Amino acid sequence: MNLGTLVARAAQRHGTGIALEEPGRQLSFVEVADRSRRLGRGLLNLGLAPGDRVLDLQSNGIAYVETDFGISSAGLVRVALNYRLSPSDWCRIARDCDAKALIHRAEFADRIQELRDVVDHTIVIGDGDGIPYDRFLADSEPHLTDDIAPDTLISLNYSSGTTGKPKGATRTHQNRIASLYNILTDIMTPTPADVWCHAGPITHASGLFVLPHFLMGARQLILPTFDPDDLFEAVNHRGVTGTVLVPTMVARLLMHDDLNALDTSRLQRLVYAGSPMPSEQIRESFERITSNLIQMYGLVEAIPPVTVLSADDHALGITSHPELLTSAGFPCAGVEVRIVDEHGSTVPPGEVGELITRGDHTMSGYWGIADESAAKSVVDGWLHTGDLGKLDSAGRVYLVDRKGDMIISGGYNVYPREVEDVIAELPGIAEVAVVGVQDAEWGQRIVALYSVRDGEHVAVESVLAHCRQRLSAYKKPKDIRQVDAFPLQATGKISKKQLRLDLEAERVNR
Repeated sequence: MNLGTLVARAAQRHGTGIALEEPGRQLSFVEVADRSRRLGRGLLNLGLAPGDRVLDLQSNGIAYVETDFGISSAGLVRVALNYRLSPSDWCRIARDCDAKALIHRAEFADRIQELRDVVDHTIVIGDGDGIPYDRFLADSEPHLTDDIAPDTLISLNYSSGTTGKPKGATRTHQNRIASLYNILTDIMTPTPADVWCHAGPITHASGLFVLPHFLMGARQLILPTFDPDDLFEAVNHRGVTGTVLVPTMVARLLMHDDLNALDTSRLQRLVYAGSPMPSEQIRESFERITSNLIQMYGLVEAIPPVTVLSADDHALGITSHPELLTSAGFPCAGVEVRIVDEHGSTVPPGEVGELITRGDHTMSGYWGIADESAAKSVVDGWLHTGDLGKLDSAGRVYLVDRKGDMIISGGYNVYPREVEDVIAELPGIAEVAVVGVQDAEWGQRIVALYSVRDGEHVAVESVLAHCRQRLSAYKKPKDIRQVDAFPLQATGKISKKQLRLDLEAERVNR
């Protein structure tokens, strides 16, 4: 089984029904499959061979789905570029994977001049230099072989690449289909009556839901960017029944002045992913947006979902077992999970260790750096995630923090999430981030930064007093600051890496 076969099967089954919609445009299942296959055939006609890498630089839109389906249906390898990276980062990635072609939206034309020189062919979606995308499809035939083995590479998914050598996690058709089955088994089984809204970046978590909805005949509405007003309109007037957001986006919904105007009876499912959500924010989302909340966890090297906290567990956490609201849920049906110590031995339930995982959802390694993959990331088939966590007696996963985010202050290990959850308990808090900064006395100094909701006031002294009451002395932040906004990653998560860099620069320049 491969992705192209599934796309063709969905087109045959659901025919002329509306598959994808963006402002001012709709495409049926048959049209999406036809255009995708034309794209794949056109790339092969340019002289690309199965296994060659194709760069894809896009924001939200129907074309993103067409390139996703089309590149992989031709046996080529898609390399989606994060549009928030710099042009030099794009070039490093292009050279690392020896990319042969670039597909890009016209909005990025003024930033790709150097990148154009790295590849052999450039296709532009919209007006600009390069082969016009729509003409390219029109000039091609929709004829492709479906004989693609499950272990064929489907994509390279790169880390940021901003420091050192960028690392591209290898994903196969089998990995992608494993994610599909885990979503269908543990999160939802869409029906033709469903309307899924891609309100967040389709380049990240939202994109994982494209294939399940396409396969099952559901309509998908793609918004250009995340905007609470647009999402409200989509839910209230366009029949949207579900979406996936990162917690910072959920926070923006909760702070919206017209939240009460959202027709919550229509929204059957809100999935959140990318980072944990504070318990108080979960409670408010449950009460004001939908009681059908679902959390999923995964990472670049292990295509999500790896674990899922179900709507039922959310409800149980709200009513009687509040500790469940801090859980990432159970491993998915096709996933194995263990918590191990530094020697690789499994630790007892309740004890913190590194989360490792095995299954068809995990990468085999990083592109071009097999030695590092074997030594550090994938050992005996088990992917070492770098995430610290623990299991409860029932087998649910509780994520504590990233290994790299753990703070060692005064010789004690401090997990930032524990401090963040305490600060987030205060009414009026919008977002919190806790990081460690180099310190001569403590080794690392705990710094807490927070923002407040519009119209609210939360004094630094109040945050400090709350931390004194709720945290052990060694866990209390040494520095607490209110900020207007946080630096964000492309996924919408707070960039702790940038916060640390900014605070370290401030320390050095004192």
